[in-house]
Amino acid sequence: MTWLFLPILIAAAVAAFLGGRALARRRSSGLRAHSRPGQHGALALIWTAAPALAVLLAAAVFAPGLEQQLMASGAPEAVQELEPFRRQAFYADAGAVGAGRPAAQIWPAPYAELLPAEGRRAARIDLMLSLGGWVAALLAAALGALYVFSRIRPDLRARNRVEGWIVGALFACSAVAVLTTIGIVASLVFDSTRFFASVPITEFLFGTQWSPQTAIRADQVGSTGAFGALPLFAGTFLIMLIAMTVAAPVGLFSAIYLSEYAGPAFRATVKPVLEILAGVPTVVYGFFAALTVGPAMRGFFNGVGALLAGGPLDPVGQYLMLVQNQMALVAGGVMGIMLIPFVSSLSDDIINAVPQSLRDGSYAMGATKSETVSRVLLPAALPGVAGAMLLAMSRAIGETMIVTMAAGLAARLTLNPLDTVTTVTVQIVTLLTGDQEFDSPKTLAAFGLGLTLFVVTLLLNIIAQRIVITYRQQYD
Repeated sequence: MTWLFLPILIAAAVAAFLGGRALARRRSSGLRAHSRPGQHGALALIWTAAPALAVLLAAAVFAPGLEQQLMASGAPEAVQELEPFRRQAFYADAGAVGAGRPAAQIWPAPYAELLPAEGRRAARIDLMLSLGGWVAALLAAALGALYVFSRIRPDLRARNRVEGWIVGALFACSAVAVLTTIGIVASLVFDSTRFFASVPITEFLFGTQWSPQTAIRADQVGSTGAFGALPLFAGTFLIMLIAMTVAAPVGLFSAIYLSEYAGPAFRATVKPVLEILAGVPTVVYGFFAALTVGPAMRGFFNGVGALLAGGPLDPVGQYLMLVQNQMALVAGGVMGIMLIPFVSSLSDDIINAVPQSLRDGSYAMGATKSETVSRVLLPAALPGVAGAMLLAMSRAIGETMIVTMAAGLAARLTLNPLDTVTTVTVQIVTLLTGDQEFDSPKTLAAFGLGLTLFVVTLLLNIIAQRIVITYRQQYD
């Protein structure tokens, strides 16, 4: 029912625009007006829609808390005696029942008998708050329209005011991005501070044992509570290095070929096909790594190990015969295939953006195409190519699904690509999976890992910016 008010609000805004434009034409007839009638109408539309949207936003923010208070004030005594967590769950189930959905859990007596009545009461409260919010929004729209219609006259600077509203909206959008970043950093720093209060930062950054399972009871065994994240950093670096070893040369060379050597028909066909890889979900790459690449790699290394076993390289052969499906080489190789479109597409656009005059000058000096590419185009495009590489590195560092399915979960301090490893992002997901209480070092360790990952990404961006500034000054 409340959605019936939305067309009314839209119609009111449109009517305000038409009415404001007509009123401006009538009042400025024969006079020199500062702004066009359409700009007066736009100002009327803004003053009609903006107060209503502000009221609706406030209702969306405060209505859930008010609904909880109203539910609690009239709840039966048996419900009020529940523990806070169970009481909130009962109110949530009552809201679901009132909306026609099944309850999330089965309640024992007497709560099962109280649930239908509380569901009806929750539906009434929700309807009352929704109608109240929409009525208040329409009233605010009416007051805004009355205010702006009383101000419309030939000397009103409607254009300046409309532009001021537009600038304010653009500033608000920019502020959202900045405030979101500040909020993310603040939450990471706050919870990371709580984590480092119980675990020394030196142990976290340089410790070689990662076992975040802390003991719940004094007699519990198998939970060492070691938070040395160096194995996670090593695994993340190893997989990122393997991925970039695959993606960087293949992506860059394909970009050079498509930009400088391929014909128009071939480029128009191959580049869209190459970019299709960027739209493949990472879970598909994970399945491909786990079900195809992993067994193929294991079969290859096991076969090589069987050939080497019994000879001078018998220890190497015995090791290769034990290689399993999950290894850093599989995850890094498949991740490199996933990153090829990022490197190729960005590098291709950057190379094409190099001025044609540089190519013509190089050819005029007698340089060949390959010499022009290596000595003129690539140096000129280096800032953009470096940015593409760092973007691919950031994507590799933040990838989770492929690592989980193809590299395993073993926190091992090794640079051997045939070993099972894990990464920072995989451990963050593992630590925050399921119902968690954010008062133990095990759960707070995820925020320490997230803060470290944020700092590393920030450093990569700073390095990329320095590269861009240095070489842009040289080639501009």
